Order: sequence, then C-alpha cells, then structure tokens
Amino acid sequence: MSHDARAQGTPDGRPSTGGTGRGRRGGPRRRRRGLRITLAVLLVLLLAAGGTVYWLYSRLDGNITGVDIDKALGDDRPGKLPTSGQNLLVLGSDSRAGAENKELGGGGVAAGARSDTAMVVHIPEGRSGAVAVSIPRDTLVSRPECARADGSTVPAANRVMFNSVYAQVGPACVVKTVETMSEVRIDHYLEIDFAGFKDLVDAIGGVTVDVPQDIHDKASGLDLTKGPHRLDGTESLAYVRTRHGIGDGSDLGRIGLQQQFLLALLSEVKSQDLLGSPAKAYRIAGSATRSLTTDEGLASLTSLAEFGRSMNGVDPATMETVMLPVAYDTQDPNRVVAARPQAGELWKAIREDRTIPESAKRSPATGG
Repeated sequence: MSHDARAQGTPDGRPSTGGTGRGRRGGPRRRRRGLRITLAVLLVLLLAAGGTVYWLYSRLDGNITGVDIDKALGDDRPGKLPTSGQNLLVLGSDSRAGAENKELGGGGVAAGARSDTAMVVHIPEGRSGAVAVSIPRDTLVSRPECARADGSTVPAANRVMFNSVYAQVGPACVVKTVETMSEVRIDHYLEIDFAGFKDLVDAIGGVTVDVPQDIHDKASGLDLTKGPHRLDGTESLAYVRTRHGIGDGSDLGRIGLQQQFLLALLSEVKSQDLLGSPAKAYRIAGSATRSLTTDEGLASLTSLAEFGRSMNGVDPATMETVMLPVAYDTQDPNRVVAARPQAGELWKAIREDRTIPESAKRSPATGG
C-alpha cells in the first residue's frame, strides 16, 4: 500500500485544521480506521476464545499481512519490560484503497492513508488486566529518522502531526515515533481498516453501546438518541469516526467514544459462545484477518491464537482506557502537545509495569 506523504485533507499536503482545532473550543498493505484499534485487540481475544481455530489455518493464515518491525528498526530501541508484560500498538488507518474502503470513508483518494486512531495497549504481568492509552491524532511529535520500505531515509523532524507519520513513512516509523516519545518498547503491532472493521462487527452480530448524548452528525450520517443502541457495522464505523456530533467537535471528544466502543466490542466477543459455533467463529475470524496487518511475530493464525490464549484472563470489565495527557500548543491552538509532567509519569508507569497514578491521567486540554 502506498505511504505517500499525504497529510490531512489539503491539496498541497499540509494538515487540515478543519474540525480538529480549537474551533471546537480552540482548539505494508491493507489499512483501516476508528474502530480498527478496537477490532485488532478484539481479534486477539476472539482467536483466544476459539482455541480450536487451528483447523482454520489453511484458509485464514494467508489473509494476514505482516510487517517486519524488528528488521526496520534495528537494535536502537527501548528495552523490554522488566516483567512478562507486553505492549501493543493498535492502529486504525483511513485508507480509501479498494471500493468498499472508499465508500465507507466517504470517497476521497485511494492512495495514502493516515493513522487517525492509535492506542498503546499495555498488558501487565499476569494478564489479569490491561490499559489502553489513546494518542490524539493532532498531537505534535518529534519524528525520528526513519527508513522507507524502498531503503531511502527520511530525516528526523520536529512538530510533526502524529497521524501524518504513517502516510509519510509507514507503520514501522509510527512504531519508532511512539517508542521515541514514550521510551516504551512496542512488542507487537496491529492494524485494521474501514472494511475490516465493518465486516467484523457485522459478523459478530452488532455491538450494543450506551450513547452518552444525542448525536446528530451530518458529516457521518449518524443520528442517535441518548441511551442504549445495537449498532451494525456501518453504524459502528460512523460512531467511532464522528467528531462534529459529540463534545467540542474535536478528535479529543471522539476518543471517548472510541474507548467506550472498544470495551463494548470486547465484552460482546467474550460473551459469545464461539467454541459452540465453529461456523460463526470462522466467519468472524475471516472478517477480521482479511483486513489485518501485524508485525511478523503475529503474522500467522497460530501466533495470533497463542497470543490470544495468553490474554484470555483479560476482562473487558476491568480494562482501563485513558488518553495521553495533552495541552493545546501555544503556537497553533489547532494542535496539541504532550502535557508535562503528566505524560512522562504515564509512560514511566507503563515502562515499569505498574499502576498508572491518577495524576498521570490529567489532561489540561480537556480540563481533566
């Protein structure tokens, strides 16, 4: 898949500020977005629940696209956790490649993609819980020097919008950027796109979410009243992508919906008797793997199943979701930067595989 340096929405490639700024108050191959984060993590639990999915190997194994992150990044990386804990970078891209992705994304060009949804999922030692840290797409970061797939080198740059790194250089550079900003070693990478998310939710039979307030978003076509709703794949995609229909109209408001949907999706999968329904398990696994990209360590059905089984003790009811603490940038109020010292405290807790202190979750940009 192309990784053209295509920033968000302007003809000259510069990041667009429409709908993501403080106006709200100031404020390699297949890909996918919004929900993908949740989808990718879900897939792991999905395969974990179906411990007998090895018989699906010959049909599903070839669906998964692998990216050799270790080879691309070399040895100059943060050290692994001092425990048996694991860190995953779960990414959702907004690629319009393919007819279904283009239609679901509202049209647009097929080349290039941005990582509009990103979470670092920390699974502590013992696998009894997990925490998902959302990184706002409008966060300004220092992008390290990275190598493209063709061997060319992209020099380091400061004040780069986080979601543009994927388009400019590719997934390995996104991993390197996250490791540079956090000093957290990323053990695994998972990515999914529009069509994969929609198909997965439909294969599950929909997901029930408790909508926190009325949402009337003309941009996404989402029209929901406050209260519980059973959403199909198309509605779920619109739900996790909506910005203008919730909160201040920014990406910061949308992150709350994405995190809520993640937990609802995981709970839905855990509640279904996939072992008692091999046909349904096959259908769900097929939908998920068709649009899944992982690091080479997880790029087979057996590897995913083994990893999934190791996470079988993770209960969505105890999974914690937080947003990287951010503050509005003093030079550009349409962008945010990691808040100090809160962000540093959060990443330190993950590096040490310990509970994140409440002080590290306060985000000046949201008044938290």
